[in-house]
Amino acid sequence: MQACDDFSACQTWRRELQAERQSLAQRYRHDGRTRDYLNRHSQLIDGYIRTIWDALALEQQACLLAVGGYGRGQLFPCSDIDLLILLPAAPDAALTETLTRFVGLLWDIGLEVGHSVRTVAECLSESQADLTVETTLLENRLLCGRPALFTELNQATARVRDPLRFLEGKLIEQTQRHNRLFSGTSNLEPNLKDSPGGLRDLHTIIWLARAIDLGSSWDMLVQKDILTPTEARMLRISERQLEKLRIELHLQAKRREDRLIFDLQQQTALAMGYADAPQRRASEEMMQAYYKASRMISQLSGILLPNIRALLFCPLPRVTVDIDSRFYRVNDMLGIHGNDVFEDDPGAILEAFLHMQRHPELTGMAPRTLRALWRARRHINERFRRNRHNRALFLQMFRENGLTHTLRRMNLYGVLGKYLPAFGRIIGRMQHDLFHVYTVEEHILMVVRNLRRFAVPAFNHEYPLLSRLITGFERPEVLYIAGLFHDIAKGRGGDHSQLGTVDAAEFCQTHGLSFEDRELIVWLVREHLSMSTVAQKQDIYDPETVLRFAETVGNPRRLTALYLLTVADIRGTSPKIWNGWKAKLLEDLYHATLRVLESGGEVDCQSVISERQAQARAELRLNALPEGVEMRLWQQLDTVYFLRHDARTIAWHARVLNRLVDSATPIVKARMSESREGIEVLVYTPDQSTLFSRICAFFGRTHYSIADARVHTTRHGYALDTFHVFIPEHHADDYRAMINFIEFELAQCLQSGETAAVMKSGRIDRHLKHFPIQPQVSLHPDDKALYYVLSIVAGDRPGLLARISQVLTEHRFGVHSAKIMTLGSRVEDSFLLSADGGSDDKALLALESALTKALQL
Repeated sequence: MQACDDFSACQTWRRELQAERQSLAQRYRHDGRTRDYLNRHSQLIDGYIRTIWDALALEQQACLLAVGGYGRGQLFPCSDIDLLILLPAAPDAALTETLTRFVGLLWDIGLEVGHSVRTVAECLSESQADLTVETTLLENRLLCGRPALFTELNQATARVRDPLRFLEGKLIEQTQRHNRLFSGTSNLEPNLKDSPGGLRDLHTIIWLARAIDLGSSWDMLVQKDILTPTEARMLRISERQLEKLRIELHLQAKRREDRLIFDLQQQTALAMGYADAPQRRASEEMMQAYYKASRMISQLSGILLPNIRALLFCPLPRVTVDIDSRFYRVNDMLGIHGNDVFEDDPGAILEAFLHMQRHPELTGMAPRTLRALWRARRHINERFRRNRHNRALFLQMFRENGLTHTLRRMNLYGVLGKYLPAFGRIIGRMQHDLFHVYTVEEHILMVVRNLRRFAVPAFNHEYPLLSRLITGFERPEVLYIAGLFHDIAKGRGGDHSQLGTVDAAEFCQTHGLSFEDRELIVWLVREHLSMSTVAQKQDIYDPETVLRFAETVGNPRRLTALYLLTVADIRGTSPKIWNGWKAKLLEDLYHATLRVLESGGEVDCQSVISERQAQARAELRLNALPEGVEMRLWQQLDTVYFLRHDARTIAWHARVLNRLVDSATPIVKARMSESREGIEVLVYTPDQSTLFSRICAFFGRTHYSIADARVHTTRHGYALDTFHVFIPEHHADDYRAMINFIEFELAQCLQSGETAAVMKSGRIDRHLKHFPIQPQVSLHPDDKALYYVLSIVAGDRPGLLARISQVLTEHRFGVHSAKIMTLGSRVEDSFLLSADGGSDDKALLALESALTKALQL
């Protein structure tokens, strides 16, 4: 690059810069040397900035410093270029104009610059008021200008820096950053720089080391005995992995993008050399490598930061209390009597975690304890796992309070995955099923946490029934063990519920659990999805459905255990999946099944009908309706109606319709659901072949999501349909306004007789777009060969149910019930159909083909 006095050369500089950046990227793709790329890119930008600085004759008027990542000499492809223009005094008008031209020219040639213009005094003032500014000034590099100003700034900042204040501020900042970025979204789309275990955690260690004069590199920390050579090597490997990911991410995005968003994961993985395999995508392989590197950084950060902090706090008095011959409490941390405690007896590793569990006043492990434990992890081998004492220690953790924190600590420090190799294999494994928002191991720990939360009295108000059940559950540790193993076989290919039973059975046998507990744990792992499936896909108010489920369960203890595990599992998938509607379905199924089990496993349908009618009559009397008024409607209803509706719904229908049984105009009534989440809608009108599809089109067009539909035809030819709908997200109106809207607008729509247009597909969820679901359509006769059961799995999008119902109408299949299960961006819907237009193989095949086509994105 040649210096030029003519600023019209900007376009030439811009083309040269683009060409040289592309050349650097090609060289990096060839050799893969991350540090070489980062340093060369930084040096390339240095040259252009110095040329423009010299062209404006700024050499003696100011000092130009590179700060931040650019100051470290590590410039990623699309990162900001942070500059500090340091002045000896406030600039005059001429200098201000020249500096403005300087920054403008940098932007003109294609450099995204973040700059500040300050004097040394202003830098000191800003750094004392803002920790971010103080941090930025730690990593500065002279580019050009007056060296004396550069020296003056560094001497002044070192003189006023308070290492203790800086350390505490950075630790608080890191904690806040971790809390902010630890969520479902950030787990699956992590920020390479700012997420827990990201590059920012490594920067924090170096910043603190600089602030207290320990050095500015891993090698210097090794020389100061802050790091061991092995730890430094592991940090370098993890750092290179994240740097490689970030470089490639920038190159693929062609912009500053530090989040591994779904849109870029696959193409970034392929560019890095990962390949698709039958059981997993290239992006999943890449993400697991990321999670392992991130975990290693978190582990070593947990060792280094306490060690650095101890250097500043060592003058504080040591308050020690012996716990046993190996461990003691020191300043509310767990200390060890000697560096070889874990080396002499590796079983002490598990003892350390058990002590932490039994002494909640301990806030963590002392730095020396952490380092000794981390080094001793290599002893967790097959011999360690076969040791009876170690097995007893691990099992004891499940029988005491504080289990969740203990398992998370063991996972953080790499102990849990070594003790349970099956758990180690799923660490960092992503789940692209469109509803799990955590990696597999994080979901498992969430499930165990949810189960433990049911047992903690402080949280009894959240789920009173579940808290009461787990309190009375004998040996609840079997629930926690089942929770630990329920998804442990994810990603192996095949049914993880079946594969996981092998690991669970082996664990139970080797750890000496009783035959009864072993049988229950294995059964729970195998059946952990069954209750959710029945509740959300089948008619739980049909006695035969309940009877079949009761036969699967077998006894009340299994039922209670499965109910507890199911709720904990659903709540551990995503904060958005669980709602009051699902809670009510599961609770109703639990109570109905418990009654069957306690009555000897038999169901008398007539007794069920009589009981529901009696309960409905009682509710009608409470609403001041005269005796016998319900018979105006009930005489038009058959036994199927009473078997498929609960007493509360039966009473509501009779109260609303007893005077409108022969109404010629459509009746639409709505009310808030019992779960207080969503609205129940009653539609009563002379039956029509297109009625169901028109109602679905209406709700799809108005952005209401149908969760459940019960379609019934009375003896005199009226449709009596009940829908449970969820309100649109971010809806501002209150429930009364929404109820009025539905009652009026839907009645008008049905009264008009017009065919409601199916809304066009709206915007598809990003996750679904990049991890699409292959539609699955299954159509088969029910147990009695009276109806057909249609099961659909597909990616969700606006108007999907309306399209399905339209296809069913076109092929003359009537809908008797619909169960709509939406799991994030995935739908799993079930319909009970009658073939009004014929049910030969040709008609069934035509319906399946039409549905498959309609479900394609």
